[in-house]
Amino acid sequence: MKKSYLALSLLAASTSAAWAQTSSVTLYGIVDAGVTYTSGVRGGNVTQLVSGIMDGSRLGVRGTEDLGGGFSAGFTLENRLEADTGGTNNRPVSGSQLPDRMTQAALFVPGFSAFPPANQAAIQGAVTKVAGALGPSFGVNVANNFWDRQAFVRLVTPIGAVSAGRQYTPAYLMQAEFDIMQTQSSLAAGQVASFPSAIDIRQSNSVQYGIQTGGFTAAAMVAAGEGSTSQGHFMGLMSYYRSDAFTVGFGYQERENESGQKSLKNLVVGASAAIGPGKLSAMYVTAKDENPSGLSSIRPLLISGGASAGAASLVANAFINAFRQDSVLMHIGYKMTMGANTFYTAYSKLNDKTKFDADTQSYGVAYTYAFSKRTDVNAVLTHFDNKGLGQMAPGGAGFLGGVTTSAGTDSNSFGVGLRHRF
Repeated sequence: MKKSYLALSLLAASTSAAWAQTSSVTLYGIVDAGVTYTSGVRGGNVTQLVSGIMDGSRLGVRGTEDLGGGFSAGFTLENRLEADTGGTNNRPVSGSQLPDRMTQAALFVPGFSAFPPANQAAIQGAVTKVAGALGPSFGVNVANNFWDRQAFVRLVTPIGAVSAGRQYTPAYLMQAEFDIMQTQSSLAAGQVASFPSAIDIRQSNSVQYGIQTGGFTAAAMVAAGEGSTSQGHFMGLMSYYRSDAFTVGFGYQERENESGQKSLKNLVVGASAAIGPGKLSAMYVTAKDENPSGLSSIRPLLISGGASAGAASLVANAFINAFRQDSVLMHIGYKMTMGANTFYTAYSKLNDKTKFDADTQSYGVAYTYAFSKRTDVNAVLTHFDNKGLGQMAPGGAGFLGGVTTSAGTDSNSFGVGLRHRF
């Protein structure tokens, strides 16, 4: 499926025949592009060319070296590639729009209706200013990091492997394991819980230890949060058992915000089994965040703009409450492969237990036809059902959908694309 290449520059620089026999460097990647139609978003129905219908496009390099005695070393560097633009980042389908529960002061500022009209106008102005500052920060790789997807070095020993760098988090790996779509497409479970993000996908400055024996795999990760203006320490772990007939596992992780307060916590429990001609998979994910990250700048922003200390604190605390999370994500799906044809169906539901009751559920079907082991064409049809102040819009494997035009508005997505792996 992936073609291996020995890096020519490294080979030319090496004078050791033994090195060439025990080491290798592999260039690999995925280019996935297609057309999507999304309804219910601001500006009407949107048709666009996108990167990532079923998989996020990427270019990666990985290397390994056999050190002998059961030891080996290696690395992975993986770049995010936007096949539609050639860039390394993207914005949601809905652009920088935030949900109504974060833009309409009457929906989330305490006591708003009791204020005099002049005060209401001032508070709404402050809310609009903050929303305008926060909106552009949502998207994929907005920092434009070249090796955004992965960048780590690893040492494998007879008693486990240690890796350090930017890596996938333990709980996210379990979510990807038990999502029947494996995080692919608008039908993936995480699509209904992506705004604000209900789980940390990757972690920079992280160190991980993992072990695998038989069908049992376990890993633990810690990260310092060094230099981050929005995040503190992080820790996570996961474990699963895989057999030919079934897989069961769990993941847990938590992090601090920039002030050192306990922030986002996740628990993932899942199972899958071979049933009939395919595989049935289900999972249960919790997200709890009492102290959202990256919001400590709101109060200084408003004060610098002329707001009083009282008004700045009122609006800042309202946004903190709006970004708090207490939710349960449930998912069930079935996948069946028949020759070159693969069929998927899935149902996911986000139960928002905060006062906003921003529930979203998704369901739909996906189909892939494989021309070869490397190339396939795919189609995905997904419906998003928003309840209460729910406002999610479907995205794809390589991008976020963002939000619909208003709270409670549903959205449909249809995408057709071509994927090539190398």
